[in-house]
Amino acid sequence: MDLLRFATAGSVDDGKSTLIGRLLHDTGAIPDDLMSAVELAGQRRGEKELNLALFTDGLRAEREQGITIDVAYRYFSTPERKFILADSPGHVQYTRNMVTAISNVSLVILMVDALRGITEQTKRHACLSAIFGIRHLIVCVNKMDLVSYSEPVFNNIKAGLGSFLESLHIPDVRFVPVSALKGDNIANSGTAMPWYSGNTLLSVLENTTPQSDNNYTEGRLPIQGVIRNPDAAADSRFFSGRIAGGIWKPGDRITVLPSGALTKIKSIYSAGTAVSEAFPQMSVSISTETETDISRGDMLALTGTEPILSRDFDVMLCWLDRAAYNPVGRLLLKHCSTEAKVAIREIKHKTDISSLTPILNSPGLNMNDIALVSLRSSKPLCLDTFNDNRITGSLILIDEATNNTVAACIVVKTNIE
Repeated sequence: MDLLRFATAGSVDDGKSTLIGRLLHDTGAIPDDLMSAVELAGQRRGEKELNLALFTDGLRAEREQGITIDVAYRYFSTPERKFILADSPGHVQYTRNMVTAISNVSLVILMVDALRGITEQTKRHACLSAIFGIRHLIVCVNKMDLVSYSEPVFNNIKAGLGSFLESLHIPDVRFVPVSALKGDNIANSGTAMPWYSGNTLLSVLENTTPQSDNNYTEGRLPIQGVIRNPDAAADSRFFSGRIAGGIWKPGDRITVLPSGALTKIKSIYSAGTAVSEAFPQMSVSISTETETDISRGDMLALTGTEPILSRDFDVMLCWLDRAAYNPVGRLLLKHCSTEAKVAIREIKHKTDISSLTPILNSPGLNMNDIALVSLRSSKPLCLDTFNDNRITGSLILIDEATNNTVAACIVVKTNIE
């Protein structure tokens, strides 16, 4: 059974938390203690019906105020697939939380209130999804029960938002009319919208194939650790990590980066068992036919598909820290399993995330800013662009003084002259 990570996004009060609560409820994923806590919270607020939104509002302040403040992670499964969902806040000031939620997902559910229609925040979250490489987007037109399940209302929203989404070039976009409160088209179709012949939300989630987003042609294996087998007849070492790209087989020629040493794969193990091939997202340990100097932070690449080593590159970043960027401060870069000192050479422009238009001559970086910047690292890095490989094309910046993660970045250009 495979795993799908997805997130919700949209404007305030579009019903994101209610929709997630409905999914959890209808798939039997609510533990007894959480059910009791939600029922008690609803009684204190004078609510007669079960408040589905409280299943994802994990913070006490969220349950009291009826809003989502931080990203809430929940887990559920069906006979077809396991799911990890991230319910992100809809408020503008929590943009960085939205970026955190979508940084490690393959699919985003974008909520639209059928009563209010398309809002500025709807477009903003769609743009953020596009910036950070989301390739699967489900637009849930929610609260259809409040517009008498009107097909024209749904079609108007689909037409209005559809043209905007086309400009963002997201490959896979689907529209589903739902009522999270009543459960229509969430896990079951219901009878309220006979005019809709598409799949339910849960069915779309079960049948989306995020594996197609992986890079199967360019071999990448960031080394996380070296394992020595002292019981072997001859001293042997295995190099472990999670495959970030390519299909790997014993006998394949590999290049060790940044040293450039060449060798061949002797064996591949996954979960203690020898395998004949390995592919992206698999955690593996490999041995080589020759003694080769390989350590944590190195990158193995299938020979002939090596990345260009880069010290200078452009990234699109979201500034996460409450403190503004300090030009005289020291920053560390963490990319896969390696770290390096890094400096921001230039802030090329900030981005208006409601339209993706550049904002020129805007100095500094403040919390929630999205900006295109040029970086220079202290050593060459094995980078790919984010469009080519989401794992080797992403990184974070850390304040060396406070150890705070100050920015999440995706690589848009490497080897800048």
